[in-house]
Amino acid sequence: MTTAPTTHGDILTAPAPVFRKGLALKQEVAGELAADYHSALIDRIRAADYQWQVGRLRLRLARESGFCYGVDRAVDYAYQTRRRFPNRPIYLTGEIIHNPQVNHRLRAAGIQFLSDPECDTDSLDPNDVVILPAFGVTIAMLTQFQRQGCTLVDTTCGSVLNVWKNVLQFARDGFTAIIHGKVRHEETQATASQVVQSRGGRSLVVLDRAEAQIVCNFIHDGHDEVAFLARFGRAVSPGFIPHRDLQRVGLANQTTMLMSESLAIGEMLRLAMLDRYGHKDLDAHYRAFDTICTATQDRQDAVALLLDRQDLDLMIVVGGYNSSNTRNLARLAGRRLPTFHIADAASLVSNHELRHRPVDVGQPALPAAGISETCTTDWLPADRIVTIGLTAGASTPDSVVGQVVERLESLTVEAD
Repeated sequence: MTTAPTTHGDILTAPAPVFRKGLALKQEVAGELAADYHSALIDRIRAADYQWQVGRLRLRLARESGFCYGVDRAVDYAYQTRRRFPNRPIYLTGEIIHNPQVNHRLRAAGIQFLSDPECDTDSLDPNDVVILPAFGVTIAMLTQFQRQGCTLVDTTCGSVLNVWKNVLQFARDGFTAIIHGKVRHEETQATASQVVQSRGGRSLVVLDRAEAQIVCNFIHDGHDEVAFLARFGRAVSPGFIPHRDLQRVGLANQTTMLMSESLAIGEMLRLAMLDRYGHKDLDAHYRAFDTICTATQDRQDAVALLLDRQDLDLMIVVGGYNSSNTRNLARLAGRRLPTFHIADAASLVSNHELRHRPVDVGQPALPAAGISETCTTDWLPADRIVTIGLTAGASTPDSVVGQVVERLESLTVEAD
């Protein structure tokens, strides 16, 4: 635990505690976590070489799926926080991770969400405990909580911290951080805020290769700065001047993006700088660090391996509809075979009907807001053995995946 000095008005108060390594209650909450999120069935499938067969259902589970270390740690810290402070108000800045079942359980435990309309961030005081999510928070938000004297429990993922370290170094060295990510995603907003710690720090968020191409075109010919700012107005840091701030750039990324896209965008920027400044001066104008989360990449690689080695009829991806890493897993699989991104077992309505989020094949996953489920009929092949590939996003607990397997078993029996 560390402390940070706080002020109330003009009066300096005692430092507010900041918990970054848990609250020394890991063993005390272990049983509760296992009851809420563990699945004995998923353990058995993994022990059976990630294969499962019941009746005419053949299931192939990706070798890396479900909760990653960072998510597991964040949820663990939230449970420890509730146990450590049973009589104090506890708040999350928003969803701790992008999974509805987990966030529902935290609400049920009495943890309030500052993103809810009825919560007033400005009214927080030293009696309040605030949990910072795995995505991290912006510098401005962190500063406000510290100024208010709140006890903080920081669950920011180590992979996110690594990105922050790199973009801050970009800023200190006079490079604009170009962040491959979603401008409205909590992690990307937090990452972009890091550059302001260095005087003159600048950032630009690009969603996809199409937006990266616009940036590359401007680097090459510098035409129409007004149009550029109109296109990227919400994606640039305050005071951004394209002619000045695109002379030296460094690439980073939201940790849950597709690695193949991040690498492609990096190569586009490198070639643009090479064409503009020549090989001799390239290092003075372009930098890139590998900031893709290992867990994200492991899950993407596991899907690719599953698709390469197994003859599948269809793929099911389980996870929150606003989970970036889950939606990217669905995109990967959807390029190869019929793929359904479902929230949970209830999405499997019957052996004829399935509710799912549309898979954004070939383009970046669209924001979850405003996107409703779609319904597909006759999704489950009948009258023969069906082989289904299964994976889950890094924010999806095994308990939810296990329920999906049980539902698939019952549906294949019903279809006989």
